[in-house]
Amino acid sequence: MLKFQGKIAVITGSGTGIGKAIATKFVENGASVVILGRRREPLEETAKSLQEIINKVKSNAFVKIFAGVDVSDEDGISHMFDELKKSVGTVDILVNNAGVSGPVTCFANSPMPEFKSTVAIHLTGTFWTSVQALKAMKSGSKIITISTFFTEERPLEQRPYRFRSPYTASQGAKNRLAEAMSWELTEKGIISIATNPGPVHSDRIYKTVYPKAAAEFMRVSGFENLTPQEVEEVNNDILPLMGEEEKIVKEGIKNATAKLAKVKGVTSDSEIQKLNTTISSLLSKIQQIAEKIQLNTSKMIADEQFLSQTQVAETVLALCDDKISKILNGKVIPGDRVFYPVKPHISSSIPESSANFNSKVVLLTLDTTESSDITRAEFIAQSLEKNGGKVVLLISKNSPKQAQEQLGKFHSHIIDLSNQDEVKKLFKTASEKIGTISMVIHVTGKVHAFSKITEVSRSQWDSLVDKFINIPAIVAQECFSVFVPGGSKNPPLFKGKSGTMVIIGPDLPSGSKISGSDRAKVDVFRGALRPFTTTVNQELSDVLKSNLRMFLVLPGSIDGTEPSNERIFNAMKYFASGKANSNSEVIFYPDETRS
Repeated sequence: MLKFQGKIAVITGSGTGIGKAIATKFVENGASVVILGRRREPLEETAKSLQEIINKVKSNAFVKIFAGVDVSDEDGISHMFDELKKSVGTVDILVNNAGVSGPVTCFANSPMPEFKSTVAIHLTGTFWTSVQALKAMKSGSKIITISTFFTEERPLEQRPYRFRSPYTASQGAKNRLAEAMSWELTEKGIISIATNPGPVHSDRIYKTVYPKAAAEFMRVSGFENLTPQEVEEVNNDILPLMGEEEKIVKEGIKNATAKLAKVKGVTSDSEIQKLNTTISSLLSKIQQIAEKIQLNTSKMIADEQFLSQTQVAETVLALCDDKISKILNGKVIPGDRVFYPVKPHISSSIPESSANFNSKVVLLTLDTTESSDITRAEFIAQSLEKNGGKVVLLISKNSPKQAQEQLGKFHSHIIDLSNQDEVKKLFKTASEKIGTISMVIHVTGKVHAFSKITEVSRSQWDSLVDKFINIPAIVAQECFSVFVPGGSKNPPLFKGKSGTMVIIGPDLPSGSKISGSDRAKVDVFRGALRPFTTTVNQELSDVLKSNLRMFLVLPGSIDGTEPSNERIFNAMKYFASGKANSNSEVIFYPDETRS
């Protein structure tokens, strides 16, 4: 009995790891598979083993390879599905599995090109692959998206994942995207489900994620007589040595020692030997911490066992069952396998505060085309000035002329907020000419109206990702750079430093008749900012030992209540008072009410 005989499954990132295991399970059950990835060699090896299984089960299925296809590449994915529609006709199952580790470092030190690339692969790759797959899908087809438990939410709880800010942002949005697609595809009979399998045995975890996280702990604190920057440079050389034979490890440490000795100007044999010993100890320490991270994670699981890749593959196949998929359509499952204890991060109430801004400099950045958002920025700026603050407004060049006219009465500049160098320059100029900046407020603006998220163009989607993920990240990173100059490369500088970063928006839609689909579209981007904010704050407080905080204010309510700018400004007063810094709540819903 070959359950998926005659079905065609497309699995992204399927040359190795979980993707390969999923492809294997499908062909064992009679399906034909389309495998794709960036590297041809592992795909060809996988295709060979899959063909052997097909021959064994006598399913007459096929394996089709698309090598050199990056899921974030618009043309590559579009052309692949055009070709599939012509050659095989119908795609029955899409499994969004492709992913990368991304930068494993504190957000302040995360290179923005790598940040954007991680979001592009995980989130945009999932979106665009799903949208293009629809061209070859019919009623009964399924889209299965693999995400992570780290970004999932419980009541008043949002999970952080330190050192993984672009990963958490994109994964949180992926879960919400799977939900949004289920609303939109119901009329076509196409099912969308996300699954968060929890920790899985994989080379990526053991050889990349855990060691890099351990290495980041070492970079933050420095190690013995090495500075944080020296630790970072050495880590780049020694991390690939983990798990290698002793001879290779010794040779690698020797090369890393010679490289660092040259940078430090060390020439004596005794000093070089000291460096060699230090680097050996560093690698050993990283290994110990990586193992501890793995052990601590296993303790959060009832049976203390990570899943195997085959178990994840079996889960995916179960989700593709016709009866089960109809029951689970639109859900993110499993609900949870990991008990990940975190402090509450979400609040629906804002304590009253009489704090004023007594000559404090507040930088307000605005990225919107909506008149209501412009009015909000005006209200906040006026309220800040009435409370003694000095306001500098940076208005996106994409904002309409109305914004420039309405906000021109304040000290303002037109800026390309997507250009990090330009943001850096104006932040620096403001702090030098106006005074020390104590708070940065970024208004994302609303999600503009469109009928269906699955029908937006690629350029529209990229604009949405920039607006609600990449630009807030750029503003936040430059904010921290102003608060702690040089801190990205010298983490101890963060200790004890103060400053406040606030992201406002996007709003939930308001009105008397708001559909679940309308809310789900907006929540894709709110779903990115929630884990991003909690992740960055965990780094700022627990890792970097600073008093810097980043808060997220999400206006609007589930019942369509019109957002209150006054309540938003009350949040600003609360943050300015410093009282919020000692609490764990960093995400606020000022318009929601709880009985």
